[in-house]
Amino acid sequence: MEEKVAIIGLFVHDIKAAEKVNEELHKNADCVIGRMGIPYREHNLNIISVIVQGSGDKISALSGNLGRIEGVTVKTMQTPV
Repeated sequence: MEEKVAIIGLFVHDIKAAEKVNEELHKNADCVIGRMGIPYREHNLNIISVIVQGSGDKISALSGNLGRIEGVTVKTMQTPV
C-alpha cells in the first residue's frame, strides 16, 4: 500500500476531550512525525496540528477516531510520498 504524509488539524472545543485526543495519538505514535498545539484562550479553544506518515487506511482510521471524540473537530489533508 502507498505511503502518504498527512496533516491532521484538530479544534478541541472541550478541554475534557484533550485526554482522549492524547490517548489516541499515543496509540498511533508509530506514525506521528510531529505535533504542535496552541491554546487560544480568548475563545476557549485549543488548536492542534499533527503530521503523520502511513498508509491511507491508517491515516483515515486515526483521523476518524479523533473525529469521533466529542468536542473535537478534525480535518485531514494527505499527499503521497
